[in-house]
Amino acid sequence: MKKTNSTHFASPERTEKEELLRQKSIFDNLPELSFFLAAIPNIYLILNNNRQVVYANKTALDSFGFSEIGPLLGMRPGEAIHCQHSDEMEAGCGTSEACRHCGAVNAILAGLNNEKDIREFRTSTIDNESTFDYRVWTTPYKISGEDFVLFALDDISHEKRRKSLERIFFHDVLNTAGGIKGISSLIHEFPEEVNDFKDILFDSSNQLINEILTQRDLANAENNELSVVVTKLNSKSIVKFLFNIFSKQEQYKDINIFINPDITNIDFESDETLILRVLSNIVKNALEASTEGQTVTINCTQNADKVIFSIHNQRYIEEEVRLQIFQRSFTTKGEGRGLGTYSMKLLSERYLGGKVNFTSDEMAGTTFFAEYPLIFSA
Repeated sequence: MKKTNSTHFASPERTEKEELLRQKSIFDNLPELSFFLAAIPNIYLILNNNRQVVYANKTALDSFGFSEIGPLLGMRPGEAIHCQHSDEMEAGCGTSEACRHCGAVNAILAGLNNEKDIREFRTSTIDNESTFDYRVWTTPYKISGEDFVLFALDDISHEKRRKSLERIFFHDVLNTAGGIKGISSLIHEFPEEVNDFKDILFDSSNQLINEILTQRDLANAENNELSVVVTKLNSKSIVKFLFNIFSKQEQYKDINIFINPDITNIDFESDETLILRVLSNIVKNALEASTEGQTVTINCTQNADKVIFSIHNQRYIEEEVRLQIFQRSFTTKGEGRGLGTYSMKLLSERYLGGKVNFTSDEMAGTTFFAEYPLIFSA
């Protein structure tokens, strides 16, 4: 058994090539198994006690881009799907800090503990170009006195995305549209009081349109169909706009929103609509994480050829959330949510040439940073 470096979670040990070939031969001599698993449309793997592949059905080989099992033999599932955390540690899949909360790794460990398990997990690829949601089934399997795990994988990304969009359109958008209808009814019933309602109606209409356009832009971004319109922008104007929008919203009236007095005033090039999509999401999340009397501070600084927006709130983000925060469909807000932080990173890093990250400390609270080049380059 090959020794490798340290781990933050599952065992780092790997099986030597000769032993992997011997284990593979066990299943090569079971033609009925091969026939049965070839008929299954899901990805199906058999893993040894070091979580390494010793058998893969045709669906798995096709999905991972292999014509035969040779290149896949000895890989762990996260390495086969190019999980972004699979190369963070020398020992590979299952050994990074993020792996502690991975449904796939935990389901495999349950199988090795002689328990059946079903879990879901989400991951981005190493190049951060694609994000997937998966459902995984594991079943313990003993043969020839050796322990293995049957590992079935199903891509449920479309299911998760559909649920998220349904939540947004059938809940958030419908609520906003319902508010507009209510205001319109009042104007219809009391036309002489139209001036009392016109500003609320205007703001609600803008909110409805913005919610719809946000989802359109996200869909286009994921399909590589989003157009970037570059204009001259000013950092201080962007921050003041964010402050004016959120400081007037009734649901945040008990939270203090401040602009850092030392804010940098700098001109830069970017897409105003997309920048505001990202920063509005960050501010909204900071406000939703805050409780009555707490403060959200908006700031902007310059570092060489970058403009850096930062939004701070006083709440601490627990480790389990921190490690998954930019994954599509991950949310702390309830079933069917979770596109906010994912869209920030997608729009910033794929289209605006920027970066989004955060720090979180129990004493200092949480700060999200969104940095963009002063001069846009496609």
